[in-house]
Amino acid sequence: MAEIKRRIPDEELEFRFYRAGGPGGQNVNKVSTAVQMRFDAKNSPSLNDYTRERLMKKAGSRLTLEGVIVITATRFRTQERNREDAIERLEQMVAEAAVRQAYRVPTKPTRSSKERRLKAKSTRSVIKSGRGKVSLD
Repeated sequence: MAEIKRRIPDEELEFRFYRAGGPGGQNVNKVSTAVQMRFDAKNSPSLNDYTRERLMKKAGSRLTLEGVIVITATRFRTQERNREDAIERLEQMVAEAAVRQAYRVPTKPTRSSKERRLKAKSTRSVIKSGRGKVSLD
């Protein structure tokens, strides 16, 4: 399988392995398969300023006060798959943060659209006013 070019080099990622909870039999008590990956987004040289700001906002509760993104991966039973899963999730976050948002040009409603809206409102008002109780005067 061809190696995919990644945005974040391995040198900027820090991994810690620990024993995962949940089902898994004896394996879960003996093997440290869960992964906690740390990425220092605030000081990363591989991110531009725009991507860094968006990534830090997108990280939400996974971002520490020091600007480090912490991703925990426990889905798989092997250390290597959990490590790949954590990297994939970070890469996806970075890819989403790198997309520039389209600039919205504010527009004003046209004169005729304002008139149509006011005419519709007055028509509706006449309909609703006709629903009142009938007086015997």
